[in-house]
Amino acid sequence: MPLTVPVGLLYSVDGPYSVIGRDCLDGALMAVDEVNDAGGPVRLEPHAMNPAGSIESYHRMSEAMLREHGCRHIVGTITSIGRKEVIPIIEKHDALLWYVCPYEGFECCENVIYAGASPNQHIVPLFRHVVPRFGRRAALVGSNYVWGWETNRIAREILNACGGEVLGERYLPMGATDVERMISEIEADPPDFILNNLIGPSSYAFFAAYEALARRDRRFGPDRVPIVSCNLTECELAAVGPAGIGHYSTAIYFESIDGAENAAFRARLRERIGPDRPVSAFVVMAYSAVRMLAEAVAEAGTDEIDIVRRILHAHTFSAPPGALEVDPRTNHIAHRPHIGRIAGNGQFEVVESSPAPLAADPYLVDFDATALARAMGGGRPSLRVVQ
Repeated sequence: MPLTVPVGLLYSVDGPYSVIGRDCLDGALMAVDEVNDAGGPVRLEPHAMNPAGSIESYHRMSEAMLREHGCRHIVGTITSIGRKEVIPIIEKHDALLWYVCPYEGFECCENVIYAGASPNQHIVPLFRHVVPRFGRRAALVGSNYVWGWETNRIAREILNACGGEVLGERYLPMGATDVERMISEIEADPPDFILNNLIGPSSYAFFAAYEALARRDRRFGPDRVPIVSCNLTECELAAVGPAGIGHYSTAIYFESIDGAENAAFRARLRERIGPDRPVSAFVVMAYSAVRMLAEAVAEAGTDEIDIVRRILHAHTFSAPPGALEVDPRTNHIAHRPHIGRIAGNGQFEVVESSPAPLAADPYLVDFDATALARAMGGGRPSLRVVQ
């Protein structure tokens, strides 16, 4: 008889970041079905709940998964607000949270597997690509919560290290779409590029308003002053529409990346959910997390987290983005960052890729400001990233 393992899937498929939530849930459920259909030593019993972006619901639902359903593992949460709300509950029950989204770093918890990108795997390679090509003067926009604040803080420090300048920094409440003030300030004092840390409808509205600005003022547009993002993937390009074409994002996976494993995964996913569905880092990493969990439990013969974690630290796991390894010091995964430019076909054209996976450096303790400043054209190598 296979070992039956209850697994919590905690994703908001309604609310301001529902597009990302649906991708994560679909990826996780695909992995669950593949594991169960294979008839191996482990059978996963999914318990999916939809917090709909409500912080109170994240708290209540994670408690229910752990207390009522006996889950020792929860794959879920998208925003840093949700993750930080759930971690104390996870710690109290000595469970494991599998977090698959890019985040702002400056966190390390033995009860969390950080499967998404940390700052040295997203904003650092993004700026390394963008600054030499467009310039050092930036406008920073973001949603008013941890991801926006902290990612923009790191951006300020990187720009300071290379002699750059932040012309303005503005925030919107989660889900707000009144971007006119942001656009008017950018028009009044044009930057070299715009770092976009807005979430969901706020981001879509900003792209549309910026496209309108570029139509009436030739100083703007993706070829002159691009919008660059650390969390924009294929799953949101339909909502962004033509306004996104030519702008940039960074991710640890793009659908257009070559590779046999990626091609096989895309084919299976499209057979499951339809031929027109884009494939994003969110669906891929949620899928990969569940597969890693199942493989570790199968080897351990138990879902007890100390044993599972030791196996995760000792093995390399095959996945669509490439081989994945969990660092025993930080519980973060090494990733190969890519820079993509939005094409007109709902895809990203990959314009640069790291030659090899980068070990996660969530606190930027191994960060070489002098080398980065030199790579981006000199400046004042005085990076001071502190929590």
